[in-house]
Amino acid sequence: MPLPRARFLVVLDADSTLIRNEVIELIADEAGRGQEVAAATEAAMRGEVDFATSLRSRVKELAGVPVAAFARVLSRIEPTPGVHELVAAVHERGGRVGVVSGGFHEILDTVAPRLGVDVWRANRLATSGDALSGLVDGDIVDAEGKAVALREWAAEAGVPLSRTIAIGDGANDLRMMAVAGLGVAFNAKPAVRAQADVVVGPVDLAEVVALLP
Repeated sequence: MPLPRARFLVVLDADSTLIRNEVIELIADEAGRGQEVAAATEAAMRGEVDFATSLRSRVKELAGVPVAAFARVLSRIEPTPGVHELVAAVHERGGRVGVVSGGFHEILDTVAPRLGVDVWRANRLATSGDALSGLVDGDIVDAEGKAVALREWAAEAGVPLSRTIAIGDGANDLRMMAVAGLGVAFNAKPAVRAQADVVVGPVDLAEVVALLP
C-alpha cells in the first residue's frame, strides 16, 4: 500500500537506535548463546565483517529457540528515550517515520506500530515446527537493502531525497545515510560518526527534533 504524500521522511535503524536493545542478542539469550552472538554483532556493527555473512552465522545459533520465546523477548524491549517525542514531532510537521532493520519482523511487527512508526522493513526468521530453524527466510536486509528501502519509501510518499533523514549507529547504516539528504549518527560506532553529516551524542532521540525541516 503506497504511503500518503508527506513533507519529509525520517528513516531510523531499529536495534540500538529506535530501541536500546540488540534483538538478536535477546533471542540468543533464550538459547544460552547470548555472549557469543553479542561479540559477533559488535564486530558486524563496526564493519569488520560482511553483514549478511555475519547475520547468517548468528542466526544459526538461534536454531531450536521456540517461537513462544518471542513473548519474553518483547517484554525485554526498551524504546530509546525520546522516541515518542521524535515520532510525534515528525507527524506534527507532516512527515513520515520509517524503520529499516537488520533485525527481525517477528519483533518489529509489534514494536513499530506501538511507537507510531508508519512503515518498516526487516529480516524474517525461518521456522521448523514451533521453533526457529537457524535460517533467515528470504533476502537479507543489509546495507544496500536499507538504502533501497529509504529510496522506495521516499518515492512512494512523494518526498525528494534532499528531504530525507537517515538515523543509524552501525556500519550497515552508512549506505542509507549517504543516500539521505541528512545522515545522522546516533549512539554510533566511530566509523559511523566519522562519516555522518551530524553526530548526536546523547542517547535521546528528542535531540533529533531540532534537525527536522
